[in-house]
Amino acid sequence: MAKIAVAGTGETFEVATDDTILRAALRSGLGMPYSCNSGSCGNCRFELVDGAVEHVRADPPAWSDRDRKRNRWLGCQSRALSDCAIKVRLDPSYASAFRPVRMTGRLAGVTELTHDMREFAFALSGPDGFRPGQYALLTLPGVEGPRAYSMCNLPGEAVWRFQIKRAPGGAATGVLFETLRDDDPVDMDGPYGTAYLREDRDRDLLLIAGGSGLSPMISIARAAAMSPALADRRIDFLYACRAPRDVCGDSMLRELSGYGDRLSYRVAISEADAAVGWEGPTGLAHEAVAALHGERITDVEIYFAGPAPMAAALQKQLHNMGVDRDRMHFDEFY
Repeated sequence: MAKIAVAGTGETFEVATDDTILRAALRSGLGMPYSCNSGSCGNCRFELVDGAVEHVRADPPAWSDRDRKRNRWLGCQSRALSDCAIKVRLDPSYASAFRPVRMTGRLAGVTELTHDMREFAFALSGPDGFRPGQYALLTLPGVEGPRAYSMCNLPGEAVWRFQIKRAPGGAATGVLFETLRDDDPVDMDGPYGTAYLREDRDRDLLLIAGGSGLSPMISIARAAAMSPALADRRIDFLYACRAPRDVCGDSMLRELSGYGDRLSYRVAISEADAAVGWEGPTGLAHEAVAALHGERITDVEIYFAGPAPMAAALQKQLHNMGVDRDRMHFDEFY
């Protein structure tokens, strides 16, 4: 166990030898900035003032030559080799209402959603609290490093449920779809993420999902439909996929209060051949958003999740349409 001091703040916390500096800080209730938790976004970068650290990944994507020269490291990848002093700007908005916990999840059920997407339920050995839209890190047997998956359910079930799309050749989804059996244990760590539902924002909601990004958007929709604070607010849900066989989510939303009245579901198909005869919106997610919601886009609170290219295109599109960054909520996965 090493002790970490945050220079200039008087704050200290302890980090276990098998934990990272970022996750230990969040477990201690400190708001260390982050997003992807996998070494790709660089939001958790800190300057090492004293002590020694090493990266879990030898060469994480967000760690540049400039960082090396300035003795800057990534919090989500850094393990402490000694007591350390670090320089980082803490932000209370990153401190989770539910401090992340490492625990065991046991596979409790699998539900087929589409030809390549399933919902996996894991019974937890620890607390099930999280904010709708947050994610957990799963370490799967035989797979190097954790994977981030977002919960689709609401807290209070003693279970976390994840809607996961199979990645062609993916090691983690290969284990989930082919190897894992009922009651098999999986190491879990969470909750994490800052793209959770803001019930204090008195605006209509636009939820945009692609692929496995369906999972956190379903969780947010479920919570928003039950929220007294959002009882008079409209919820528009857009699911972007390649072909009609990928369509998912409508049946889940139909179970919610107000479906067809204040809650709408639309699908945008992007593959031209698959869209022949399709009567709904076509094109990529950002194109569908501009076509369907352009007139009121600056008046809504926007949440989105999906493949990295989709998220990047949406962020650019929404910025060009005049949406404030504070009204866009997403986690930067790559």
